[in-house]
Amino acid sequence: MTAGARPWVVLKFGGTSVSRRNRWDTIGRLAAKRMADEDVRVLVVVSALSGVTNELQAISQGDAVDARIGALVDRHRAFCAELDLDPETVLGQRLGALQSLGTDPRAQSRPLDWQAEVLAQGELLSSTLGAAYLRTQGLDFGWCDARQWLDAVSLPNASDWAQRLAVNCRHESSAEFLERFGTQAAPMLLTQGFIARHGDGGTAILGRGGSDTSAAYFGALLKARRVEIWTDVPGMFTANPREVPDARLLTRLDYAEAQEIATTGAKVLHPRSIAPCRDAGVPMAILDTERFDLPGTRIDASATTVAGVKAISRRNGIVLVSMESIGMWQQVGFLADVFERFKRHGLSVDLIGSSETNVTVSLDPSENLVTTNVLEALSADLSQVCRVKVIAPCAAITLVGRGMRSLLHKLSDIWATFGRERVHLISQSSNDLNLTFVIDEADADGMLPQLHAELVRGGAMPVLDASVFGPSWREIAHGKLARPAPWWAGARPALLDAARTGTPRYVYDLATMRERARALRSVEAISHCFYAMKANPHPELLRALVQEGFGLECVSQAELDHVFAHVPSLLPQRVLFTPSFAPRREYEAAFARGVTVTIDSVEALQKWPEVFRGQRVWLRLDLGHGEGHHEKVRTGGVAAKFGLPVARFDAFLALARTLDLRITGLHAHLGSGIDNPRHWREVYAQLAGLADNVGTVETIDIGGGLPIPYTPDAQDFDLALWRDGLEEIKAAYPRYGLVVEPGRYLVAECGVLLLGVTQVIEKDGVRRVGADAGMNALMRPAMYEAWHGIHNLSRLDEANDTAFDVVGPICESGDVLGRNRLLPGATAEGDVLLVADAGAYGMAMANTYNLRALPQQDIIGP
Repeated sequence: MTAGARPWVVLKFGGTSVSRRNRWDTIGRLAAKRMADEDVRVLVVVSALSGVTNELQAISQGDAVDARIGALVDRHRAFCAELDLDPETVLGQRLGALQSLGTDPRAQSRPLDWQAEVLAQGELLSSTLGAAYLRTQGLDFGWCDARQWLDAVSLPNASDWAQRLAVNCRHESSAEFLERFGTQAAPMLLTQGFIARHGDGGTAILGRGGSDTSAAYFGALLKARRVEIWTDVPGMFTANPREVPDARLLTRLDYAEAQEIATTGAKVLHPRSIAPCRDAGVPMAILDTERFDLPGTRIDASATTVAGVKAISRRNGIVLVSMESIGMWQQVGFLADVFERFKRHGLSVDLIGSSETNVTVSLDPSENLVTTNVLEALSADLSQVCRVKVIAPCAAITLVGRGMRSLLHKLSDIWATFGRERVHLISQSSNDLNLTFVIDEADADGMLPQLHAELVRGGAMPVLDASVFGPSWREIAHGKLARPAPWWAGARPALLDAARTGTPRYVYDLATMRERARALRSVEAISHCFYAMKANPHPELLRALVQEGFGLECVSQAELDHVFAHVPSLLPQRVLFTPSFAPRREYEAAFARGVTVTIDSVEALQKWPEVFRGQRVWLRLDLGHGEGHHEKVRTGGVAAKFGLPVARFDAFLALARTLDLRITGLHAHLGSGIDNPRHWREVYAQLAGLADNVGTVETIDIGGGLPIPYTPDAQDFDLALWRDGLEEIKAAYPRYGLVVEPGRYLVAECGVLLLGVTQVIEKDGVRRVGADAGMNALMRPAMYEAWHGIHNLSRLDEANDTAFDVVGPICESGDVLGRNRLLPGATAEGDVLLVADAGAYGMAMANTYNLRALPQQDIIGP
């Protein structure tokens, strides 16, 4: 750039952005604003009108040439009229050139140079009318032909087709180029994407993603301050927002991560466009023409490296080619022979997996011309050196992010999910940026929302890091989630008073718990509600829930004793006993009390027939799979210790008959924190189908596991959809009573843990707040990697502007309540921390490890 010359900013607009008058008004405003605000010159790169390139592609293939050209002429004339432009004056010459291509003698044989000229007409037309319109709006816009500035590069081994219709261009800047380009008079220029100059002086086409790539080439050649890709979406997301509404906007990426995300599925930016800007060190931005207030996605070399999965994507139509030969081990040149055959058939390989006797590769149809004939010819060719199997259609699901190897321990839920599918190939990139699973395409349907949620829950996708992750698509489309202030915000004075009497201390709000209880009791399909008291056995909570019409579910004799000691008036039939591997004496004690007993194994009947003879029981079944927010809370499937396998159901019934054991209820509980409201409907349907074969079943117990929104961006559980599903399935099986037994949903949000700050330190750049209790008072973060909101109650009105790890005093590396939590920078010894949503599995799992005292407990509210 010559001394004193103003820098450039390049703005690219796609087909939807140039197809309406109001969008051209937006283009003009944005260009003028950039020029005025930043004292720069602006180059606008545009695509053809929406759908025009597809029509030109059909014309270039000889499909209804005259009719299609006529329709394009009419469309552009009409658009000129809409812009209050005279079609003949503005586009007469351009439309004449398009029509002449239809009558050109070359149209009969369709040589590549003629096809390139045809394909170029869309951008030439749109840029010409756009420049004319912007000038009528008082903007000083010039027009230039991209073919005078972008030179196609002849690459070795490229086909004639690629050399003309899918070219690359030189993008190394020079003082001569900058000086020559800068001599154009207008401060703002408008040019075309997609087209360049061939080595013979004719037209060349950049191919797929050409307009994005043109903008990147210009940005590199001009050493631009920035290249902005303006489109109809806000930027790159952690997943396709159409499939995953909770996908988060990625506000900052480095070039390598953006390249991987674009390559593996994101359509908003073509992967070819990133390399020119990366090579020249030119930042890129993806921005939304309808939402100027959003930050978009910025891509540059200065992006802070944040380890974690940034995106998950899915590519359909993947073809796997499996090649097996017992003679390939240590066979010199085997892979060279194999890949030479792929080259011979014009196919490039994407993913590769190998073993001693097998090599499997994937072909991505978005980059390969994969037809049945080509695959048949390839298979025949490969069969000369190995056994060949083609597997299609498949889907490739890819996780992208820096430090993938360091994240493997946080991907346990992901591995478990794929463990239930037929995985054909797993590939981890050598640059530690992606991990790909290839499965049958049909099995991939509906997986992305589940996998995305698991990445967030497990901490592998650190969505609370505001330097990378922006708002969710749901928030962008429907507004920020409006959640009422938590009860504890209004009870701050009382909580601070309680903390002065000593911490650690749990405090429970009865009003919040009663509200949750009444919401469940209002579901008409439910016959009986039982509270799973293992979540929190505080006597005041038990008494309040019994007052709200709940029964109590116990899992040990000690819990039974606790119930009848503190709620002596509770009728035995309102108590469930659902133990796991309990000793014989506990079953005997439960039967003696007259409570409902649940059993889940054949072996118990075989070993203790006298305990069960003539009794009435419920039978807990394992339906073959588990669900929930963490592998350690999934209580179904072969890895879980709970429940009788359905395969042994008939054997259990046969033995029960010999003991005159009457099965009056069927029960299944497959996990906790399940966020699919339809889950319980399906459980009821499965159990009802089995109950029909028993003849004595009166009740179906579908367990608990309802989630709560622990994280700030989590959605409230859709209780209405849950209710509708239950009422629908209950109507299909009206003869069975429907029982639920939630725990967390009732008490988690009603409880908080108060802690005292003991120290605030910094170590190698990591700030830590120490508290007077940690995993001894709240085990869930260490055990389940669970997330709880952490707030400085003493400084609730101060800005949360500093990231801290919040740790406890326990002599374990895992004694961390939360990492990278934003708290006031002035947080100091003596402050009171509040850990939210701690009413479930908090005090119930507290311990005296390191001989630390147990927390105290208080109740507030009616």
